[in-house]
Amino acid sequence: MSRIYNFSAGPSMLPEAVLNKAAEEMLDYQGSGMSVMEMSHRSPVYDKIIKDAEASLRKLMNIPDNYKVLFLQGGATLQFSAVPLNLMKTGKADYIVSGQFSGKAAKEAERYGTVNIVATSKDKTFSYVPVVGKEDFSPDADYVHICYNNTIYGTVYNYVPDTGDIPLVADMSSGILSVPVDVSKYGVIYAGAQKNMAPAGLTVVIIREDLLGNALPQCPGYMDYKTQADNDSMLNTPPCYSIYVAGLVYEWILGLGGLEVMEKMNREKAAILYDYLDNSKLFKPTAEKEFRSLMNVCFVTGDADLDKEFCSAAAKAGFVNLKGHRSVGGMRASIYNAMPIEGVKKLVEFMKDFEEKHI
Repeated sequence: MSRIYNFSAGPSMLPEAVLNKAAEEMLDYQGSGMSVMEMSHRSPVYDKIIKDAEASLRKLMNIPDNYKVLFLQGGATLQFSAVPLNLMKTGKADYIVSGQFSGKAAKEAERYGTVNIVATSKDKTFSYVPVVGKEDFSPDADYVHICYNNTIYGTVYNYVPDTGDIPLVADMSSGILSVPVDVSKYGVIYAGAQKNMAPAGLTVVIIREDLLGNALPQCPGYMDYKTQADNDSMLNTPPCYSIYVAGLVYEWILGLGGLEVMEKMNREKAAILYDYLDNSKLFKPTAEKEFRSLMNVCFVTGDADLDKEFCSAAAKAGFVNLKGHRSVGGMRASIYNAMPIEGVKKLVEFMKDFEEKHI
């Protein structure tokens, strides 16, 4: 059976080269006589796997030496709690709400302190990202939190908020590794791996070392960043296989030429789809142009029944998981790093044919 084009927002498709490599090593990882799924996380063989994965990620993102890389579990959702539990020293934090997940993060943080919503794009159904300046932030805030790429609404930050001396925290789950990022501008970057890095189960946290050691008394030991850093992400059994696959993905991107090359490929893919949408008489993109995501392209026909018909027809043609999030409807084509340009081109061809039959 031939592989379909999977436009899921996550878990998403993985590079075929990575899947083939993992398949080759499934029963016998490099002569160890066992699968990575079976081996002890304390073994010398696995120790090399996790250290190599970290080294590759550091190289990819040019992570400064004064940042720790943690391989954790619980998804980005657990980090909605972990961030305030580790950073709310004075009990105050600023949040920019540009979509559902940043809203959930802000609500969760309210359990542990005072949350100030600096700005929100809810007024226009999160079709844009609020633009804020240094003067908009609370001078006594412990940190500023953003969601870099908004999976549900298809928007992305086209700038890095200037927070001055206040640490900037970013949920980069659906945008990480899609373009180069200046890590030094952030205090904390966290990301669920199931969109652009690995199978579900792994969460990566990149944190500046001076932010370690400030966990609130009620912070569970597992969620204390310093405890995890001191134990090299081995406080308990980590998501071993997901970390292994993430390492393969990092190597794959490095082999292509790094994040600069990845960005060029992603911009080319997104342009093909957005250019069609901008000129279509049937489909319309929903995000404001200057804030359009490279990873999640959201669009509608304006007719819910026609949207449903399109998604059904697309699935039969081999283009699956194009239905928009249940909270907004419409369609969403998630074109993460692993989506080949051929997949986007063929989707556009299908959409053109569908449009001709329904105009």
